[in-house]
Amino acid sequence: MLIKVKHSCLLVVDIQEKLLGAMHDGDVVIHNVGILLQAAGRLEVPVVASEQYPQGLGPTVAAVAKYFPDASSSPVSKLAFSCAADQGYMDRLLPLKRKHAVIMGIEAHVCVLQTALELIDEGYFCFVVADAVSSRTPRDLMLALERMKANGCEIVTTEMVLFEWLRAVETDESKELCKLVR
Repeated sequence: MLIKVKHSCLLVVDIQEKLLGAMHDGDVVIHNVGILLQAAGRLEVPVVASEQYPQGLGPTVAAVAKYFPDASSSPVSKLAFSCAADQGYMDRLLPLKRKHAVIMGIEAHVCVLQTALELIDEGYFCFVVADAVSSRTPRDLMLALERMKANGCEIVTTEMVLFEWLRAVETDESKELCKLVR
């Protein structure tokens, strides 16, 4: 199944200050998250973000937070590992009525995994962006991606999402957004 822009929502899971420094390839994650947040903004794909216990883990990193310009787009604070287990988060996600959940964030083997598996149970098609998720160890990341795939998630890359959203080269959006990956 192709990821369709009109059915998509972009989920940004817990990309926070105290977590990011411990992540394997954290700089790659931030770069790719930035690409998809810019594309989502241009293509009007709604974004729902979360912060796991921000009092202890700090806020969303500035390189990501800059894409959340107002209170309505600011990250939802949560205590549950799964975003789908948090009522405040689901209060933002459900009204969107978009069933293609494109998921990015940290940690892959905890909050991303639990969110994806619960959203599948809720009828979402989950696309986990492999180069925009991470864990502290490559092993945890690899096993999380394998487990999510075995449970029905599509494992994709940043460029797969971008080009599936764009669908054609001749549009103004394509001309603008292709520059993000060149």
